[in-house]
Amino acid sequence: MQTIVIGHRNPDMDSICSAVGYAELKRLSGQTDVIAARAGNTNERIDFVLEQFGVESPVLINDLSPRVSDVMQPKVISVRGDSPVYDALQLIDKKRLRGLPVVDENNRCLGLLSAFKVSHHLFPPREEASAARIVFASLADIVTTFGGSLVTGSLSGQPEEQLLMVGAMAQGSFGPRLQHYRDRKIILFVGDRPHIQRLAIEARVHAIVVTGELPIDEEIRAAARAAGVTMIASPHDTATSVLLSRGAVRVGRMIETDFPSFNPDTLLEEARQLASQSAAFVFPVLAEDGVLVGILSKSDFLREIPRQLILVDHNELAQAVRGAEKVPIIEVLDHHRLGGFASDTPILFWNNPVGSTSTIVALCYQQLGIPIPPQIAGLLMGGLIADTLNLTSPTATPVDCDVLNRLAKIADVNPDELAARIFSVGSPLRTMTPEQAISADCKPYQQDGKRFTVAQIEELTFAHFPEKRDALLRALAEQRRQDGLLFAALLVTDINDQTSLLLIQGEDRFLATVDYPQREPNIWELAGVVSRKKQLLPYLLQCVEKMPASAR
Repeated sequence: MQTIVIGHRNPDMDSICSAVGYAELKRLSGQTDVIAARAGNTNERIDFVLEQFGVESPVLINDLSPRVSDVMQPKVISVRGDSPVYDALQLIDKKRLRGLPVVDENNRCLGLLSAFKVSHHLFPPREEASAARIVFASLADIVTTFGGSLVTGSLSGQPEEQLLMVGAMAQGSFGPRLQHYRDRKIILFVGDRPHIQRLAIEARVHAIVVTGELPIDEEIRAAARAAGVTMIASPHDTATSVLLSRGAVRVGRMIETDFPSFNPDTLLEEARQLASQSAAFVFPVLAEDGVLVGILSKSDFLREIPRQLILVDHNELAQAVRGAEKVPIIEVLDHHRLGGFASDTPILFWNNPVGSTSTIVALCYQQLGIPIPPQIAGLLMGGLIADTLNLTSPTATPVDCDVLNRLAKIADVNPDELAARIFSVGSPLRTMTPEQAISADCKPYQQDGKRFTVAQIEELTFAHFPEKRDALLRALAEQRRQDGLLFAALLVTDINDQTSLLLIQGEDRFLATVDYPQREPNIWELAGVVSRKKQLLPYLLQCVEKMPASAR
C-alpha cells in the first residue's frame, strides 16, 4: 500500500515543504512506500528553497482517480495464436479460467479464446457432428497432441485442412468410403488391420496413424515409403487418438477478434460502467501499441485501491488533488479553517492555528522524538518563513517563533538571511503571466452555495503592479466566467510595507459590500492586511453574508 503525502492544488511553499518533511518523518519512523507529492507546479521561490537544501521536487500528481492499472492483474496467462488449442485447454483447466487472451509473437493481443468456444469445437451439437472430422492443423501438431512418433515419411508443420477418418469398417465397405473422400487430405486412424492399412496406402492417404502401440509389418512400412504415405505410431487407442487430434487446431482459428479492452489509464469508474454492460468474461488491458500489459475481470473491480493519502496544508476536498475523494484519506495536517471535511473511519486530524503547516510537521518530529535531518529543517524553515512572512504576518504565533529558532540551529541557517533570499527570488508580477499569477496560489471556497476563489502573490514592492493591473483584471474576469463564480479575487501583498491590494471581478451586488478604501474600479487598498487565511478570507465571508438574500 502506497502512502502519498500531498498538499493542495496550486501549491505554495508551505504546501510543498510540509509534504516533503512529513513524508520523510513517516519513512524515518519505519513506514515503507511513502512518497511526497505535489498537485501542481512549483515556482521560482519554491525551486530556490528545494535547491538550497538539496531536496528533489516532489512527484507531480494531477489526478488520483482510480484507474484500471490500480486493480488489473499485470501477470497475464496468455497463449500464442499459433499454439494448438490442446495447449490452451490445458492452461484453462490448470488455472481454472474461463478463457485466455491470445497474443502474437510481439505480445500484441489478437483476441480472446473462451472455454465455451473450445468445448463447442470438441463437442459440437449433433447437427454439426459430421464437420467435426475436419480439422485445420499441421500434421506435426496433430502428432504432438496425441504424443505419437514418426514411423515413415515426414511431418509437415504447415497448417492445412485435414480429414480425420477411422478405419473401423470391413474391407468391402471401407474401400468405397476412401474413394468418396479421395480429393481430401485424409489422416486414417486404425489398429492392427493390415488389409485396411494396404487400402489406405494404395489410395495414397496423407497419413496413417496406427493406434494402441500395435506393431506395424515391415511390408506395410515399405509400401508406405514407396507410396509417399506417412505412418505414425500412437500410444493411445483409436478413440483417444482421434479425440486428442482435434486439439491440434491452432488457437488463432477460434479467437473472438471483436472484444472489449481497456487502457491502463482508463478511469476505473468508466471501465466499471462499460464492463457491467458487457457479456465478456475478461477484459484485456492494452498499451497504446496493442501490447497486452494486464487483464481485468469483473471481480477485480472489487479490489482495494493500493494507495492512501495524507493531506497537508488543507482539509477541503475542493482544494485537494483531483480524485482525492475516491482514495482513503488517513491523516490531515492543517492550519486553515475547517472546510466540512468528513471521513468514513476515525483518522488522525491535526488542525493547529499556527502560522504554517511546516510548523506542525516540526512539532510532529518533536512529539515522536525523531531528530529532524538538517536539510529537512532548512526546508521547513522555508515553508514557515513563506507562510508567516518571516513571522511578520498576524498568523504567526509564539509557537512558530520557537520552532523557527530550533530549525535554524539544526539547519545552521540564519532565518532573516534565508527570508531575504526567498523573497528576493522571482517577483510573480514580473516573471508570471497574468493567468499564472492568479492561479499559482489560488484556493477555491464555497459559502451559502456560492463558489469563489482567492489567490495571493507576494512582492517586495508594488513597482511592477501598474503595468500588470489591467491584464490581471481581465484574467480574473475570464476565470470567473469560465468557472461560474460569484467572484474571483487576487491579493497582491507588499511584504515590506505590510499592505495589500485586492483585485476582484464579481457580481455588482457583492462588490458593493466591500468597504475598504477603493483605489480604482475593482481594486481596493487593504492596509495592514497580509494574510489571506486569517484576515482576508473571514472578511470576504462576511461580505457574502451581507449580500441581499435575493443575491445569495
